[in-house]
Parts: sequence; C-alpha cells; structure tokens
Amino acid sequence: MTPPDPAMREVARQLADVLEVVLPRLRELSEAQGGEGRYPGAWSRKQVLGHLVDSATNNLHRFVRAQIPGELAFPGYEQEEWVRVEAWEERPWPEIVELWAALNRHVAHVIAHITPEGRAVSCRIGSGEPVTLAFVAEDYVRHLRHHLSQILEPEAAGGRKHERWA
Repeated sequence: MTPPDPAMREVARQLADVLEVVLPRLRELSEAQGGEGRYPGAWSRKQVLGHLVDSATNNLHRFVRAQIPGELAFPGYEQEEWVRVEAWEERPWPEIVELWAALNRHVAHVIAHITPEGRAVSCRIGSGEPVTLAFVAEDYVRHLRHHLSQILEPEAAGGRKHERWA
C-alpha cells in the first residue's frame, strides 16, 4: 500500500485546524442567529452552513472516486437548488453544526490518506477545466474558510459569493 502524500496530510491538518477553531464559535450561535441572513436576499447562516454540508458530501465523493480507476468526470453542483431542496432553514441550528463537523472530520481523514498518485489525478467537474485532486482538496479548504467568514464575520465577507464550484 502506498503511503499518503505529505502535502495532502498538510491539507487535512489545515481542515482539522479550521474545525478546532470554528466549531466552538458555531456552537455559541443561537437558533435565532442561525436563521438570520447576512444581508437582504442572502442565505441565512443555516443555509450557508447547509451549503457547506452539501460541499462536504459532493467533495467526499470526488476525493474517493478520483482514486478508484474509471471515468473521472464529476457532475457540477447546483447550489441554489440543493439548498432549496434540503430546506436547511427548517433544521435546528445545532443539528446542522454537528452534521457539518462530523462530515468534515471524515473529509479530513480521507484527504489525509490521498496518495501521491491520487493527488495527481486529473478531475473534470461540470463544465470546468480539468484540475488535479490536490487542487480540489486545497480549494475545498479555501471555499470552507470563505463561507465560514460569512457566517461568523458577515461584515468582513461583504456579501461576496464564492465563484468556484463547491
């Protein structure tokens, strides 16, 4: 068995560090705060964190499937539709927080075990240009940080939407 790639272990460590710092802050938010939008017409904190749950599930499949021989074309992610269909605003805030945390612990575990061969695998997501699995993992952590800043520091996020796929 090929040992994990050290660079992927570092990405996993970064993800684990984000969880360690952010999880207590998310747990401090009340149900009412979870339901608040950042600005008129924007997603609520529940919807943003639900989007990050969706991102974790979509990317978990990518991290696993890219390392199994076969076709490596992944569907895109229709974020507005996923958030609408999953009705995140109707879930209790603490349940969304714990689901997000558990999924990301597992995502970090999977990323930590990506091999050097696996990190170099080329992936096509939706209509985007091919990228390496290493890029997908690194972008996943960037994407996560971006949306967590919207939840915890909405003024600092300035209402910007993440332009990459989730």
